[in-house]
Amino acid sequence: MQLSPEEFEAVVVDELDLLPDEMIDGLDNVVFVVEDRPEDGSLDLLGLYDGLALTERDRYGMGELPDRIIVYREPHLAQCETMEQLRDEIHTTLVHEIAHFYGIDDERLHELGWA
Repeated sequence: MQLSPEEFEAVVVDELDLLPDEMIDGLDNVVFVVEDRPEDGSLDLLGLYDGLALTERDRYGMGELPDRIIVYREPHLAQCETMEQLRDEIHTTLVHEIAHFYGIDDERLHELGWA
């Protein structure tokens, strides 16, 4: 599957808009970023939460750099054959990484079917 960076980012934005308000409203000081690949160049990682989960914070104030949720374009495109599959995988990746922001670990995400 082939999509330009701009086309892929538009799909990510569309999927973000479809997420429930209850999931998005609590995201304070978080930015969403689309990158081509993880730093190691692999195609295995679809997304990454780069920050400190709410459950691990003792304080959070002014001047803090925003947490980042990164969605990797090339790994998604390598794993998906149709636009429907791509949208589903981006949706799952967003939910998975947002869950990490809220302090839900991979084990619990597996139990819930989101990993």
